[in-house]
Amino acid sequence: MKKLLVIRFSALGDIAMTVPVVRDLAVQYPDLDITMLSREMARPLFERLPKNVHFIAADLKGRHKGLFGLCRLWRDAHLSDFDYIADFHDVLRTHWLRTEGCLRRKKIAKIDKGRKGKKALTRQKSKVLVQQATSFERYAKVLEQLGFPIKSQFVKLDYSGFCETQKTDNETWIGIAPFAKHEAKVYPLEKNEQVIKALSERKNTTIFIFGGGKEENEQIERLCAKYNHVQPAKSHQGLKGELALMGQLDVMLSMDSANMHLASLVGTRVVSIWGGTHPFAGFLGWNQKAEDCIQLDLSCRPCSVYGNNPCLRGDYACMNGITPEQILEKLGLS
Repeated sequence: MKKLLVIRFSALGDIAMTVPVVRDLAVQYPDLDITMLSREMARPLFERLPKNVHFIAADLKGRHKGLFGLCRLWRDAHLSDFDYIADFHDVLRTHWLRTEGCLRRKKIAKIDKGRKGKKALTRQKSKVLVQQATSFERYAKVLEQLGFPIKSQFVKLDYSGFCETQKTDNETWIGIAPFAKHEAKVYPLEKNEQVIKALSERKNTTIFIFGGGKEENEQIERLCAKYNHVQPAKSHQGLKGELALMGQLDVMLSMDSANMHLASLVGTRVVSIWGGTHPFAGFLGWNQKAEDCIQLDLSCRPCSVYGNNPCLRGDYACMNGITPEQILEKLGLS
């Protein structure tokens, strides 16, 4: 069997967007041995894929940190055994790995991030508001360059075997993922709380709040204590348990964040809130609809591809201008 290595580190949401592409590759090329090289946290995302997909974890903060760490990674993972290297990330680390592969005459392809188009989309003046190629399309293009064109067939992953609770027929389950890494991607918590309050008053409805980290967990605990039928989305089975829960939701309310992509992988409808970022940059969740994106038409939007730029106005009007009523109306549950 020919062996293909796919590399994608970065954040969980970016890694999650590789799943539909890798799955379609595995199904359409069953005689191809595929290995995903990524962070350990992403391993559960690839455990429900066909048997010709394997996973290798890179310890980028420990054993595989720095140049000497990359040398160890090359040896630890036996990367010289691969025939093809698909770089879905294109950063310094993956550039080094590509170079090692090139020296050993491996067939290599890397992602085109479309920096020119994204720069035109996010510049301060004369923005070019044009839909950029999605990450899914960019990943598929890398595989095509290696001689493995694919057709988009992915529907969803099934984690039902990891369910710890089961929804009954007369219940409505709503997921809310109110957090994101950057302020430009976070809907104000006090306004989000108004949404949670309204939803908690619905009959036969349970709201699950997704988040992690000490500060986020404290906010989640406060909301759960304050409102009825609101509980944290925690699972003893970790990410697989959370994905199983997401698969039972009627709808997920999320920022432009990893939870949007995770819910998309299990086929759940996501209503997403966009502030400093924009779906046109190509990061909308798999099979999600543009009409389920909540965003304001402001001349300053989008100001960033990833949401890491500070607000030029200083007031984050792109988020503060969205009302709880708009969100409830879009959810269709008010």
